[in-house]
Amino acid sequence: MASDPVPILLVTANVGSIFEDPSVMLKIWTKEFLETVIRLKPKFLALHCQEVGGKNYEESMQHVEYFVQFLMESDELKVFDKVRIYLDEDYSSAENFTALGNFYFIHESISDVLMWDFEECCFIAVEGKEIFAGNIENVSSKEKSKFPQDFFPECKWSRKGFQRTRWNLNGTVFDLINIHLFHDASNFVAMEAFPSVYSKTRQRALEYTLDRFHNDKHGTAPFFLFGDFNFRTDTKGVIKKLSEGLNEVKVENGKNCKLEYKDSSSQVVFSVGKKEFSHFKHQSVFAEEPWLKEFDREMEDFCGQLFEFPIAFPPSYPFVEDSNVSADYMQTRCPAWCDRVVLSQTAKPLISSNHEDKVEYSLIGINSCMGDHKPVYLTGYLTSGAGRLSCCDTYPKTNPDNETVLFDLGPVESENQEDLGTIAEIGPIPTPLTERFIVKRVHSASIVEVKVGLVKVNSCRGNDSWRTRSCSVSGVKPPLRAFSKMRLISSEASLTRVQSHHSSSSEEWFEEEEPPSSRPSISSKKKHRKRCCVVI
Repeated sequence: MASDPVPILLVTANVGSIFEDPSVMLKIWTKEFLETVIRLKPKFLALHCQEVGGKNYEESMQHVEYFVQFLMESDELKVFDKVRIYLDEDYSSAENFTALGNFYFIHESISDVLMWDFEECCFIAVEGKEIFAGNIENVSSKEKSKFPQDFFPECKWSRKGFQRTRWNLNGTVFDLINIHLFHDASNFVAMEAFPSVYSKTRQRALEYTLDRFHNDKHGTAPFFLFGDFNFRTDTKGVIKKLSEGLNEVKVENGKNCKLEYKDSSSQVVFSVGKKEFSHFKHQSVFAEEPWLKEFDREMEDFCGQLFEFPIAFPPSYPFVEDSNVSADYMQTRCPAWCDRVVLSQTAKPLISSNHEDKVEYSLIGINSCMGDHKPVYLTGYLTSGAGRLSCCDTYPKTNPDNETVLFDLGPVESENQEDLGTIAEIGPIPTPLTERFIVKRVHSASIVEVKVGLVKVNSCRGNDSWRTRSCSVSGVKPPLRAFSKMRLISSEASLTRVQSHHSSSSEEWFEEEEPPSSRPSISSKKKHRKRCCVVI
């Protein structure tokens, strides 16, 4: 009998600025976050953080430790008896450092939960509470990557990248991906065209990420991608709209210059500088009127691959970083929906259609100061027993006989019956319709079976145009996988966590290259070690 859908809460938060004034901001942020958890009552909670530790890492790491400890010990989260936390804190490894933090909390009522081991390609049991911090390169239950430097050769040392985990929750397999894409550094560059050079760089990085997941050895799975995409509005289009009927005047002051847009009485209505974007009715224009949404266009190129629930909340960035101001935008950048939760097309049917009225997509702390970014969350009910919905046949990669194989997919629904049917021609690269894995636990071993469903559509990025949907499957079971990983949970372990040290980075674009001598010296720092921490 299939389990009931699981209420989930997915949150993305760029937390860099809350570590600039931690004595005040950490309390406000955690209060709003935990109140949201209590209100929504999830059984699976995922929090993806970017810029963990802020810019001054060496000074802020003690505050990161407090932040983690506060969440772990909070009364609101005590009902989550299974925890996994991944904190990439080793700034001394410039080629790997991303400052990403993935937090996962599983409710005590959930017993069927596994994670994927990216090295041994098998599932492992999720038991107890573990924190991985410092240098986490060798932690195999996550996959982490920094974007290649050639994506942004004009940019100084950057922390942008992604961190992925794969889950099997009540028989449903899915990926959770924390991502941080590149920002806009100059309004003047951003306003030259759409898409701007920054938008194109973000697009290239996102395409790289999606292609990597589609073609790697782990097989495709539905995914939830949530983080700081740094998506910006069409700056050129916004300026054109705001400056209608106004006179443009260029104002120069030494090396600094800006554009002022004046009315017929020579009053400045609107002004733009490298880091200035100011309207004389700034708050009402950007927060209270819906016109800006038509210029939110960076998702357009991915509409065939990614799905996003309708946005009915104000832009998540850039808010004033003043604890006495709750919802005013800084007059530095055009407000934008930088922080988002998006789904693969295969993940969309995993959100239970019987609970569509329970889906919420909004901001946390709308009336409180949460830093320059307000966290964005998506909550809904995750379907149980869906197996692994795959957009194409990714297992195995070869067929000794090189023959076309037919699999019975069971009844499927489609508006185009020519594309679908109860029998699907997979081609010379067949996919096993049931995958079997050994899962070792502390005192026992078990076998988990994952069903795979395939449905033909036209939006897959692979060579075969296959997308998935839920369907009953049957077929010959492949041999049992002979490899597995045992994870022993020590009941005597302490909660001590490793502390890392970071340097600051302004991550400016199109400015002088930072000389190698001024970058953090790897040899001057101790090598960090992963420490596994368990709480009973």
